[in-house]
Amino acid sequence: MKKILLLSDTHSHIDDVILKYVAWADEVWHAGDIGDLSVTEAIEKQKTLRAVYGNIDGSDARIMFPLHNRFSCEGVQVWMTHIGGYPGKYNPNIREELKLNPPKLFICGHSHILKVQYDKTLDLLHMNPGACGKSGFHQVRTMLRFVIEGDKIKDLEVIELGKK
Repeated sequence: MKKILLLSDTHSHIDDVILKYVAWADEVWHAGDIGDLSVTEAIEKQKTLRAVYGNIDGSDARIMFPLHNRFSCEGVQVWMTHIGGYPGKYNPNIREELKLNPPKLFICGHSHILKVQYDKTLDLLHMNPGACGKSGFHQVRTMLRFVIEGDKIKDLEVIELGKK
């Protein structure tokens, strides 16, 4: 069993409220637009971090983290990328590969809109945790937390961190 904290679009912002939720998790997954690497350094001091770089990230983040991160957690195949789109409207750069080899869990960030949606066509769960940073058009800072046990994704919770 793994407790996962999923966040995105920190845009260089990390605070004690986010770090309180980091302490709960076994692993933290960051879906891009990290900003300053002090964000990932603060997380890595506490927990295992898996991340991808986003469109605002500079060369330092692009050296540290991949554009696409495909991995297995427990019995769940995961694909995390920053600009992934949504079921029926996936990013054209990944659409074919996604159809040929769909994961069980597809994660992206970028839109600053929290959304969890099941894709019946590809038989996968799509998650976007919204944005937990203070930059962007979103009004409320959000993250997701959930548990992966074997091949099950369960106990999904939306975390609202308040207005930005």
